Amino acid sequence: MVALNLFVYETTGRALAMGLFMAVRLASGFVAGLVVGGLLARFSAKSIMLWANVGQGAVMLVLILAPDSLVTGALMAVSVVIGACGTLFMVALRSSIPEMVGEDRRAWANSLSITGRSMAMVAGFASAGVVVSLVGYTAAFLLDMATFVICAVTVALLPIAGGKGAGSEAGAGGASGASGAGKGEKEAKSGPRWRPVAFLALAAAPGLGLMVALRGVDAFGSSSHNAALPIYSTSLDASNPAVFVSAFWCVWALGNIGAQQVIQRYTQRTGKTVGALGFGYGTVVMSAAFIAAFAGFPLAVTAVIALIAGAADGLTEVAYTSHLQTLPATLRGHAFGLSATFENLGFGVGMILVAAALDRFSPLAVVGWSHGAAIVVAVVFLLRVAALRRAEPAGPMGPEGGAGRAGLRKEEAVEGRPDRGDRDGAEVSRG
Repeated sequence: MVALNLFVYETTGRALAMGLFMAVRLASGFVAGLVVGGLLARFSAKSIMLWANVGQGAVMLVLILAPDSLVTGALMAVSVVIGACGTLFMVALRSSIPEMVGEDRRAWANSLSITGRSMAMVAGFASAGVVVSLVGYTAAFLLDMATFVICAVTVALLPIAGGKGAGSEAGAGGASGASGAGKGEKEAKSGPRWRPVAFLALAAAPGLGLMVALRGVDAFGSSSHNAALPIYSTSLDASNPAVFVSAFWCVWALGNIGAQQVIQRYTQRTGKTVGALGFGYGTVVMSAAFIAAFAGFPLAVTAVIALIAGAADGLTEVAYTSHLQTLPATLRGHAFGLSATFENLGFGVGMILVAAALDRFSPLAVVGWSHGAAIVVAVVFLLRVAALRRAEPAGPMGPEGGAGRAGLRKEEAVEGRPDRGDRDGAEVSRG
């Protein structure tokens, strides 16, 4: 994305074009989030991930080979394909992790995936300037294309079982599964009703719906610090503004990676994941840390704040992904798709509003308002979780106690009860 954004600006000579490029990419991701649930009901997650990488690699090749007269059109094609295929790949990957590694290892797999992505992000940002300045844009785009090819080969080797549709066996819950969730799974298999099914997945789980809404508000907050960092960095050192930005994100990534190591050891030792409460508390800490990062503290203190922000961000990512994976397999893809839509919407709207606000207000004020909204919604979410926990019977023999109660479907016993909105599947299955 560093090379592409620079190339857009250099080719067109207008910052507006770079903004349009990002807007098209976000809009494509928004649309892809709406349709990916239906695609996962028709095709295997493995095939979607494979062709998403093939598509991104192919469009990079088109950009490399495009003559000068068609470069602008090729750039728009890149923005559409990268935005849509990136969302398709991420949703398919997240929704299929339980099938790849097993329900009891999904938190570990999520943490490992996030660790790899954080390390790759650091490597990508660190190498982009060197590659572009030393060998040019064509070499950078060839390198991009190679990464998509490598990813496609890796996907081809992934142990994802099953044919068309995610979790085609999950719907065979017998007579005891003839409930609202079972009805939702039948609708999930019928392609044309993908949108109602996406909302059905969240309507059946009130806590989960609020969780996805918080994720969208969090993305809104993320747009503020992404837009404000270059401005704040310039105010610190106008001659070398990139130094603070690069250092901040590197320390942030180290905090993220460190948090993943702690989470992996925690899940291996206890057999549990951080759960929905971890997501709520992590969002509060992360948002507060990002606000503090713009408060003008000494650089050493700001480095510690960036480390905390990265660790909290890693915690929320694992908790959120693991919790959505507790949904039945046929609803999972729709929920992840709707989540991606909320995230793209929050980030896209945020970029527009934040860009306008930064012309009149300080970075601290803008980031404070944006992440302050995320903190408010996170507090509401935590209160909701606390209320659900208080309402839950204490013992396994209560009216709704345990996985062995009458009428509980097989996949609910395995995957947990996301409809309670307070615990992940691993915790529920242990009573």
